[in-house]
Amino acid sequence: MRKLKVLLLFDSPYFKPRDYDFKKEFQDLDWVTEDDVYKALCDNGHQVKLLGLHNDISILLEEVKENKPDVIFNLADVFNQKSHLDKNVAGVLEMLDIPYTGASPATLFICSNKALCKKILRFHRIKVPRFYTFYRNFRIWLPKRLRLPLIVKPLREEASRGISQASVVDSEDALVERVKFIQESMKMDVIAEEYIDGREFYVSVLGNKRIKVLPLREMKFGEFSEDEPRIATYKAKWNYDYRQKWGIKNVFAGRIQDGLAEQIEEVCKRAYRELNMECYARFDIRVTPDSRIYIIEANANPCLAMYDELGQSAEKAGVSYSKLIQKILLLAFKRTKI
Repeated sequence: MRKLKVLLLFDSPYFKPRDYDFKKEFQDLDWVTEDDVYKALCDNGHQVKLLGLHNDISILLEEVKENKPDVIFNLADVFNQKSHLDKNVAGVLEMLDIPYTGASPATLFICSNKALCKKILRFHRIKVPRFYTFYRNFRIWLPKRLRLPLIVKPLREEASRGISQASVVDSEDALVERVKFIQESMKMDVIAEEYIDGREFYVSVLGNKRIKVLPLREMKFGEFSEDEPRIATYKAKWNYDYRQKWGIKNVFAGRIQDGLAEQIEEVCKRAYRELNMECYARFDIRVTPDSRIYIIEANANPCLAMYDELGQSAEKAGVSYSKLIQKILLLAFKRTKI
């Protein structure tokens, strides 16, 4: 690939002008993804311009008008601190008619709504937990078709925000209390789904028409007691001290029964196609003791930090981080136009 003018686009918690270099921010661990991708793009010889989005899209339009890039590397997960607006940012990129990395607006819309995503997967006979959606200002009750325990989540949120050990409920009273808590504290609709007991795997996928499933990663829950629900809470994912205390580790998958890895790969390929995913994605799945495979979450544009699941899985597959970022850039030019 020739050397390109790349606009590295990402969300920012505050406004910074177009020529701001973000050197101070990139030294902070909270900005590790942006820093990792920036360094990889530079290592590949590209001319990289940084642009942080906060609550004003005009800064993007001005940059593109005055300094049109060959491609936009899209890391914008939120806009104005709202994660469900990632699809709107991608929609603007579509209208600009410039190649960009990652998922389309349609796929981001589907994946950001956990209920809609599960409905599509279930239609295509891909196993998901049974669930019910509780919209604000409607009655909260325990549907007869759901079996306790349930896990209660914000309907449109990512990175396990709003999920804690208290999210697992085993009675109608606890369900009502937790649903109300999320609706009132996060100002969001809620999904309650059956808790699937089993091993938790993270499956990274690359490609457009030709897709590749990367080596499986797994969350190990270490010191959790057998009667404690083993779920990927916000603390379990992001709080170092909590992970140390309970021995929580993300590792490459250990022993798996014969043929199961191939079944997981096939399920994730099917889901990737049915959700019209492009470029890269990650599925969070549960596998029960009797080897039933459930998709828990479908993540469009998952974290691209070098240390995170996709980067680690690519490295295991023999694709260095620098080559991974280059491949994602190449896929931007091959993406299916909508």
